[in-house]
Amino acid sequence: MSGLTFRETMSGPVALGASDPEAGAADPNAKTVAIHCEISIDDIDRFVADREHTGSITGSVESELFGGEVPVSRGIFNLFSPGGENERLMQYRLAFEHEGKPYFLDGAKHVHDDPGFDVWKDTTTLQTVLHEGSDASGPVVGAGILSLGVEALTRMMSTMRPVDGGVEPLVKFGKVFLGSLWESYGKDKIGGGA
Repeated sequence: MSGLTFRETMSGPVALGASDPEAGAADPNAKTVAIHCEISIDDIDRFVADREHTGSITGSVESELFGGEVPVSRGIFNLFSPGGENERLMQYRLAFEHEGKPYFLDGAKHVHDDPGFDVWKDTTTLQTVLHEGSDASGPVVGAGILSLGVEALTRMMSTMRPVDGGVEPLVKFGKVFLGSLWESYGKDKIGGGA
């Protein structure tokens, strides 16, 4: 059994009281929220076979909204799980506590082919909804948009490490990632669609 780990940091404006990520990000009272994620895939073969492509997240949520940096108590990562029609989701779901109260950050990158070249925006923009409680069924208390810049993406790529050595986990992860992008953006434009 072999796997891999990598680290990813995304940050951006989140407004308390907002329920729509776009509106929250545009709110002049929004505060910067950063998520520092260490994503672990314990078994790359299971990850590839899993329709949801599920991994786990440890790390922290950082913002003045929560008095600084607070640890993630539970985190789930999904790479290109099925979304709506012609859409795949990259999901980051993080449970944490602040002042004894549980919160749940539910973030999704919506990957779908719109007019124009939007693959970069889709794969680096995290539509984020903040819930009170331990999961996404709790009341919405804030929303905004976190993003991954070019520098952060470069750092993320440099942190990819196979567990138990060998490059096979990296190759398999890359095939899932690039294959999903091809399905979402490339094949119909280049004549490979049915």
